[in-house]
Amino acid sequence: MKLLMEMFTYPFILRAFIVGILVSLCAALLGVSLVLKRYSMIGDGLSHVSFGALAIALACGWAPLQFSIPLVIVAAFFLLRIAENSRINADAAIAVTSASALAIGILVTSRTTGMTTDVDSYMFGSILAMNGDDVILSVVLSIAVLLLFILFYHKIFAITFDENFSRATGMKVGVYNSLLSVLTALTIVLGMRMMGAMLISSLIIFPALSAMRLRKSFRGVVIFAGVLSVICFCVGLAGSYLLSTPVGATVVVVNLAVFLLFSLLSRLRLFRK
Repeated sequence: MKLLMEMFTYPFILRAFIVGILVSLCAALLGVSLVLKRYSMIGDGLSHVSFGALAIALACGWAPLQFSIPLVIVAAFFLLRIAENSRINADAAIAVTSASALAIGILVTSRTTGMTTDVDSYMFGSILAMNGDDVILSVVLSIAVLLLFILFYHKIFAITFDENFSRATGMKVGVYNSLLSVLTALTIVLGMRMMGAMLISSLIIFPALSAMRLRKSFRGVVIFAGVLSVICFCVGLAGSYLLSTPVGATVVVVNLAVFLLFSLLSRLRLFRK
């Protein structure tokens, strides 16, 4: 307990704690819809786009977050339009975009700064990477994502389960799909500083899958996924501090352990019935 109390005396831990909770919550709420719509890998694709944008920003001396956010939002629209209107399926579009963006990021890095600590932190995450301005921007945008999700909750629910029926009732499905993509893009960019491009998609996938093992209603899964995601992040952050392990990897391992535990509990429930 003494070590756990001691960790909150460090400003960078407090910054990571505040931003991590908000980003984890945003990722979990959006992740339920993305998993159900079979767009769960869009987080992986957008994280690689974000890495490419961050590499360019670092090479040019620009503000990383401010430069990355609009580019990743454009990429989210691009992936959405390809999935809806092209003969290329969504998985293939995400794979092509992901590989291309990662390759561009690596090429830019190799020709400019090389594999510095800053670039490494964007790939694998670092709680030291966030400064005060990043925290303020992350908190404001995370709250905006949460408010928009709550405001349009019923619309997101409708397009998640039956786009054709929603379209038949006059709902602007494309608008709400675009909204979901924008919110996902914002969450990915904000979480990359801490989790890294290689691991940020786990915050979208794991909480939703774990919650689906024990809850059946959409509302129940959303609430449970949000609570699980925040708890797993807090446990992962504390474990990272106590064990001196990378934050992103520790949070992912905690989420994996919870997913395996809930999968086992779900099997036991079915066996008893």
